Amino acid sequence: MAVVSWKEILLLTGLVVGCYWNCLSCGFVFDDVSAILDNKDLRPSTPIRNMFLNDFWGTPMAEERSHKSYRPLTVLTFRLNFLFSELSAASYHLLNVVLHAVVCVLFLRVCRLFLDKTSSLVAAFLFAVHPIHTEAVTGVVGRAELLSSIFLLAAFLAYTKSTGSDHSIVWPPITLTVVLVAAATLCKEQGITVVGICCVHEVFVAQGFTLPMLLNTLRQVIQGKEGFPYSLLQTLLKLVVLIISTLLLVIIRVQVIQSQLPVFTRFDNPAAVSPSPTRQMTFNYLLPVNAWLLLNPSELCCDWTMGTISLVESFLDLRNLATVMFYTFLGLLAHHSLCYRHSSAKTVIMALSLIVLPFIPASNLFFPVGFVVAERVLYVPSMGFCVLVAHGFKIVSHKGQLKKISWLMIGVLFTMHAVKTFNRNWDWESEYTLFTSALKVNKNNAKLWNNVGHALENQNNYAMALRYFLQATRVQPDDIGAHMNVGRTYKNLNRSKEAEEAYLVAKSLMPQVIPGKKYATRVAPNHLNVYINLANLIRANDSRLEEADQLYRQAISMRPDFKQAYISRGELLLKMNKLTEARDAYLRALELDGANADLWYNLAIVNIEMKDSSEALKNFNHALELNPRHKLALFNSALLMQESGEPRFWPEANRRFLTYVEEEPDDANGYFNLGMLAMDANENVAAEHWMRKAIGLQAGFRSALFNLALLYSQSKREIDALPVLDELLRYHPEHIKGLILKGDILMNHKKDTHGAKACFERILYMDPTNVQGKHNLCVVYFEERDLPRAERCLEETLAMAPNEEYVRRHLSIVRNKMAAMSAAGQPLVSGEGASMSAKEEKPEQEEMAVGEEEGRGADAVGKGAAGQKNVRKSSAESLRDAGADQSGSLDSSQTKGKSTKEIKDIEEKRAAALKRLEEIERILSGD
Repeated sequence: MAVVSWKEILLLTGLVVGCYWNCLSCGFVFDDVSAILDNKDLRPSTPIRNMFLNDFWGTPMAEERSHKSYRPLTVLTFRLNFLFSELSAASYHLLNVVLHAVVCVLFLRVCRLFLDKTSSLVAAFLFAVHPIHTEAVTGVVGRAELLSSIFLLAAFLAYTKSTGSDHSIVWPPITLTVVLVAAATLCKEQGITVVGICCVHEVFVAQGFTLPMLLNTLRQVIQGKEGFPYSLLQTLLKLVVLIISTLLLVIIRVQVIQSQLPVFTRFDNPAAVSPSPTRQMTFNYLLPVNAWLLLNPSELCCDWTMGTISLVESFLDLRNLATVMFYTFLGLLAHHSLCYRHSSAKTVIMALSLIVLPFIPASNLFFPVGFVVAERVLYVPSMGFCVLVAHGFKIVSHKGQLKKISWLMIGVLFTMHAVKTFNRNWDWESEYTLFTSALKVNKNNAKLWNNVGHALENQNNYAMALRYFLQATRVQPDDIGAHMNVGRTYKNLNRSKEAEEAYLVAKSLMPQVIPGKKYATRVAPNHLNVYINLANLIRANDSRLEEADQLYRQAISMRPDFKQAYISRGELLLKMNKLTEARDAYLRALELDGANADLWYNLAIVNIEMKDSSEALKNFNHALELNPRHKLALFNSALLMQESGEPRFWPEANRRFLTYVEEEPDDANGYFNLGMLAMDANENVAAEHWMRKAIGLQAGFRSALFNLALLYSQSKREIDALPVLDELLRYHPEHIKGLILKGDILMNHKKDTHGAKACFERILYMDPTNVQGKHNLCVVYFEERDLPRAERCLEETLAMAPNEEYVRRHLSIVRNKMAAMSAAGQPLVSGEGASMSAKEEKPEQEEMAVGEEEGRGADAVGKGAAGQKNVRKSSAESLRDAGADQSGSLDSSQTKGKSTKEIKDIEEKRAAALKRLEEIERILSGD
């Protein structure tokens, strides 16, 4: 066997790079979104064992919506990509190009078994540049084909070494073959077909049998004229080992999918649900369609489902002629290869085995698959096609008069294919370019119209997206997903009435439940989201909440394991304040998906509403065990710890807030709450740093500005607090506590009674019933030596708050002072009497202490609706509106309250203020 030289390897690699370098600028499109962007199995936080429990798309194999495609080794390579470059699409595309080059080199080595050096290079070059491979190479999910092909070719090469020079069996290569077959199958299911290719090679190439020879030998054995030849017995022994190994792999594979085939709809594969003979005629017609794509890959399409290829419903349909011609040509090739022993026959039989056997699992002939035609499944069959072309080239080029023409034609073919491949790569640049290119080939596929609409929707171009979705409903009027897309787009355009009408049309297309028959087997699970979307739409109207709940319950009755229905119903019940039922809905959803961090988060929100903080914290912790960087769980659990008033929780709360700001470095709330924790711990320098950080990110941050000013005031840096208060009042001129604090500082530290008076008068202008502002204005009057006005002011204040003892005492002090001054003959409006401000501002601080606590955390609590988080979608058609795994929100009503420490501090301040009041009374009495 001729080996492959380094020059040939470099030449093939250069050819591959030349054809595919532009794919590095492509993004994640079509199936890449589900396999890469939405697949949690790629994340380092997900246990590796999950890859062996879930399908290719990250869905548990036990779930009915699972595609049952078990390819853990392929997913492992995606995970390695993510480990090195996360979601940088270029690295994923680069690895695919490298793998394609490896396949080309291995294919060249395989070709050397049947073709001469030149012809094998022709086959390898044609394979390297063939445009049919763009879906497998440029589409990231095509890596399954690439990896499976590598192991498939390696297994075949290993098997060719299983016969010794003395025709004995060499077992190590057979063992290696079995291992490589298993690896190929774990990359993609069709990898197992290499066993059939090995069998064909063993019988017809290695042993040199022809079909007539086999039949003759079998007849003689049956007639008893002779026994089995020794060579045939050896062949049978090797094949038995291979076949038993294959059967074991098949049994394991069936156990993995739990003996269930995936659920497909007539939209995925219309012929699969058609009656006979339409089903058989259509599936057989698809064979020449695939063959034509190999012969003439001029019109390539990323999606051949739905109405792309119309059903063959009549024997008189002219397309049946193509089927007859295909089988005729295939039969002639098979007759030539099976009935003769010359090298040409061996080459043809191996080419046919490479074409036919790997294609059988995707042919729909033995069991239905989820597509009509898929270009990437032709990756391995195209190897056999390339061998046939190269073999034909060899025959033609050896004829003198056709040699130059054959070389010219093969050169033109290489050039045209290379250019087509290079240009085709640009189609995969984005979803919009991919699906619009597909519409140029086929306008009868509603899914393509839907997908262009989705691409425009992702660009927030809803008006244009609506046009494509509406066209999808015209192309396929019974397409439930298209009507759902129309409804969702109308909703995004704030046209609720039209949205509801579209959802109702989609709902009317849902099949009715047949008693005793499992509903999910007759409809795509994601179509049930029409109930979720319609309910989500109408529950915006508070008068229709019960109607929305009825829709959720209807979806659950149809499919008791419909997780999303429980999640959405839990949110609704929370809104309806049916907390126990909401909790039960989330607990049921967790029974179906206990590894979902967002569900644990939502359950914690319900616990907070139920005033069960300890259970809420426990469920937040569950969410963080599953996803240590779950942003909302980090934030709200830390907030819950902070508001608990338990100092033992503060270090962990601080750690969680720090992790949160790593995830959301531009969210000022995280830094603000770090500042509040530092204030609680009397770490003033750290508190100032975090508050400044929060204010820098969010200009006019109300609570951060006020608490920073309060921090300065408590740290005896009152003068530093003034510019902060000025900034606060510039953004929030109605901030009463800010005005009170500013007035206090102006009066007691700047001796600016005029400025203080303006602050307190402004408070009373906004809120004439504000006792604290009124009282402090009375103190200003006292400072201005206007005792009669101070007396009237305090009388008014006492009328507003008759139970406030300190107001009553202050009024008594003023009256005593007035009596003393009258007895001494001093004027009551001006004089040299004892100053009340420096002492009597203390009751104001008593109130300020209360006000300070009330002001803390006003902007720190929870995340509103805008901060809610959606979990991936399993369906671009529905779950964009269905809101898969919506995380709840934590608002101020859920966590507001005083800790034990805060209450104790307030009481201490009250006691100190009363003590100072008594001192003032003694001073004034003595005066």
